[in-house]
This record gives sequence, C-alpha cells and structure tokens, in this order.
Amino acid sequence: MNVLDLFRLDGKTAIVTGGARGLGAQIAEGFAEAGANVVICSRKLEACQEMCEQLKKHNVGTLAVACDVTNPDDVKQVVSETKERFGSIDILVNNSGATWGASVVDMPLEAWQKVMNVNVTGTFLMSQEVGTVMIKQNSGKIINISSVAGFGGTDPAYMDTIGYNTSKGAIMTFTKDLAAKWGQYNIHVNAIAPGFFPTKMSQVLIDYGKDKILQGTPLKRLGSDSDLKGAALFLASSASDYVTGDILAVDGGASAL
Repeated sequence: MNVLDLFRLDGKTAIVTGGARGLGAQIAEGFAEAGANVVICSRKLEACQEMCEQLKKHNVGTLAVACDVTNPDDVKQVVSETKERFGSIDILVNNSGATWGASVVDMPLEAWQKVMNVNVTGTFLMSQEVGTVMIKQNSGKIINISSVAGFGGTDPAYMDTIGYNTSKGAIMTFTKDLAAKWGQYNIHVNAIAPGFFPTKMSQVLIDYGKDKILQGTPLKRLGSDSDLKGAALFLASSASDYVTGDILAVDGGASAL
C-alpha cells in the first residue's frame, strides 16, 4: 500500500462530539477532506447542521444530531442514528469539553461537577456506547481530546482551572486503560493533548496570558486552524494501526520543557 493511502478515510464513518466549532470542527473538516462520512453532535443542533453543510463540499455523507454527552439517552440516540444512516462507526472523537476558571478555594462544587461530567463522564458514555458497535465490528479508532494541562500543574497566574486540569489528566489515564482493555477487539484508543489554540473556550485565557504562554512554547506561536488535522488523521487512519494507548502532544513543544 502506498504510504499516502494509509491516511485515506474513504468509506469510513466518524463521530465527532463538539464538532460544530473550535478544535472539533477542525478535526471534522480534516476527516471529510480525507474521505470520511462525518457525524457532528453537540447540544446545539443548528450549529451541527451548519457545520455539516460546510462539509458537504467534500462530497461525503454528513449527519447532525443534538446531543448532551452527559445524557445516556442522547448518546444512545447518536449511535443509533449513525448506525442507521451509515451502517458502521469506525472513528469516535471525544472532543466535547467544558472548563471553569476559579481559584481552588473559590471553585463552586456545581462547576467542578459540570466540568468532570462533560469531560470525563461524557467521554466514558460515548466510548461505552460506540464501543459496543466497534467490538462487534472487531475494529475501531477512538481519539480522546485531552490537553497539555492534563500532564501536571499550571501556573495560576494564567490558568487557574483545577477542575479542567484534573479532568484532562483523567482522560489520559482513561485512554491508556481503555486501550489495554479493548486492544483484544482491534480497537485503538489514543489521545491528543493540544496546547493553546485560539477557540471560544480558550480565548479569554489567551487574551490574559498570551505572553506567558508563548514564553513557555518553544515554537513561539499558538496553534493554527490546521495544526490539529494531521495528528487527528494519523490516529484515525490505518497509518496508526500499531499505535494504541498513546498521548500525542500537539503543543508547539510546551510539554517538552
């Protein structure tokens, strides 16, 4: 097989949670460019529909589904509609996320619970439901979106987000353990740990701490609107068929310091 063919996703079907904007939209677009059918799900159906319209220019199948990833019934609905429309689920990207900025002593319990529910429980529920399909297929690629903040502590001067950091560290452990559990079913489970990309979620933090962030980034720039495409495509495609349980940092070298 030609090496470029290893990266093709023709005939594959991918679900991208939170795929209507930000990093999820970038990943979804990359998958469509590589030939995959793409299912976009998030809480706002209209945003999902708009993203699907954009992806149709790549001549792939699309599906927009409203979904709160913390709601098991919503999750089941996404999987059911995807199976009915496309017949298989080859790729899952757990990208939906939440954050909350506050000092540890001021962090409301409700905010902590929201962040953990969306980032950790949502990832578990989606993986569990999609996994039942992938186990029957004896194949699948699951990509969890973690963060460089999950590797350890962050300076509270620019990132006072203990709930978010904790949840992203949990995603790393979840990824490794699920890879160990599901390797026997030919299901690959990996994670991407992005650095700082300008998105709606991160914009306030970047506006406040950009100089500090760039000082700690060897490449001296933020992530672009295409920097995540290649990493996600690698983990979704046959190019990564001997890779599982890995955490791929896409952070301009920040985690190397």
